[in-house]
Amino acid sequence: MRYFSRLLVIVWTVLRFGLDDVALSGLPQRRFRLLHRLLSLGRKWDEPRGVRLRLALERLGPIFVKFGQVLSTRRDLVPPDLVDELAKLQDRVPPFPAAQSQALVEKAFGKPVSELFATFDAEPVASASIAQVHFATLKDGREVAVKVLRPGMLDIIEDDLALLRTLAGWVERLSADGRRLKPREVVAEFDKYLHDELDLVREAANAAQLRRNMQGLDLVLVPEMHWDLCSPEVIVMERMYGVPIGQVERLRAAGVDFKKLARDGVTVFFTQVFRDGFFHADMHPGNIQVSLAPATFGNYIALDFGIIGTLTEVDKEYLAQNFIAFFQRDYKRVAELHIASGWVPAGTRVDELEGAVRAVCEPHFDRPLKDISLGQVLMRLFQTSRRFNVEIQPQLVLLQKTLLNIEGLGRQLDPDLDLWATAKPFLERWMNEQVGWRAFVNQIKKEAPRYAQLFPELPRLLHDALKQQASASEAKALRVLLQEQRRTNRLLQALLYAGMGFTVGLLVAHILVQARPLF
Repeated sequence: MRYFSRLLVIVWTVLRFGLDDVALSGLPQRRFRLLHRLLSLGRKWDEPRGVRLRLALERLGPIFVKFGQVLSTRRDLVPPDLVDELAKLQDRVPPFPAAQSQALVEKAFGKPVSELFATFDAEPVASASIAQVHFATLKDGREVAVKVLRPGMLDIIEDDLALLRTLAGWVERLSADGRRLKPREVVAEFDKYLHDELDLVREAANAAQLRRNMQGLDLVLVPEMHWDLCSPEVIVMERMYGVPIGQVERLRAAGVDFKKLARDGVTVFFTQVFRDGFFHADMHPGNIQVSLAPATFGNYIALDFGIIGTLTEVDKEYLAQNFIAFFQRDYKRVAELHIASGWVPAGTRVDELEGAVRAVCEPHFDRPLKDISLGQVLMRLFQTSRRFNVEIQPQLVLLQKTLLNIEGLGRQLDPDLDLWATAKPFLERWMNEQVGWRAFVNQIKKEAPRYAQLFPELPRLLHDALKQQASASEAKALRVLLQEQRRTNRLLQALLYAGMGFTVGLLVAHILVQARPLF
């Protein structure tokens, strides 16, 4: 009943805010226009459709807000009036009361706010779907940002995830395409990352790891965590000063080079994915700022580390080989990689899959990003994947989502950005570091501490190995000697038995000969 009531709330919200009107009004097919007219009879809305969509997503909760955040970066797929409203979901979700926020901070650390901070701004500076942020000053004068988890989030998310699991099960039972898309595994991945996001200590640990990874790149800044003021419900971090990346006019007035900013964004993303296998997976504009400080002018500032994606070495190598094959237009290699990885059935003909991939990708090379219709590409890829029974890999769902965000940001900063040309040299350099002499040297450097620890022990280890080898040789010689002795014993026993038999035979024959005259 609890899940059913939640489903009723969703349906009621859709009808109340006219989301059916938002969805059907943009469809050109005659049958959908007719359905739109029928559903619109007797209904009237005072607010624009973008406002209604945003309010509905806010009312439905964090999962739906995150869906709206992703859509807000897709100006090529979503009408401008909807995107402008959805952009407000990035950091302007209605906050919860300041008194409640302070009470949560005091509960987390067991002290009044006045003892923890010199100043604490009751008015939140940002409010998102999972938490809200307040500025404060520590007793030693350092300026910090305090992130407080929204109360009651776990119950809401559990209800929505239960509905998603049920819907995923229906899809798998009713549709062959649904089974191929693995909806239940995708929901399980979403479940994992949402629950991770509800633990702010995990977010703080993610930020610390990302900060270490990015230190040598000098393109992105990550706030430092104050670990003595971190708990699952509240974390305190270094305050960052920057301009939200969505404020394009302000950045342009400050003299930021947008072409360089777009290229740097691609470099940061591919470094996190292919070098570290640890990437920021919630890169919507609300979580990214640009520094205007003289020492770090034009650098990115990353915020909100609740959702982090990870890739194994196998995943990284497979993806890199696919990207490079795409950049080189080696569609046969792409087809072979898909078959070798098990993404498509082993019996698939390479030439057929090669031709299908070529037909999808070839028209989009050597064109600026603004001229590429991602919607058409995704539709063609979906048709191709359905034809060849391609299986969706749930572990790459976050990477796919982040790629959409990156492309949306690239389009906003530099519509003429050639994503392929920008990424290709980086991936080729990365692949060169994974194979050949450079890879060998890097592996030696990586294993050097272990080798340094083992080197003083080499004489003893060598002596033990030789001793074991000598012992093994002696044991082997002893086994051979014992085998020979057993063989000799068996031969002597056979000779003895033969002699005894011969002697007994002669004795019996002699007795018979002597006894013959008596008969």
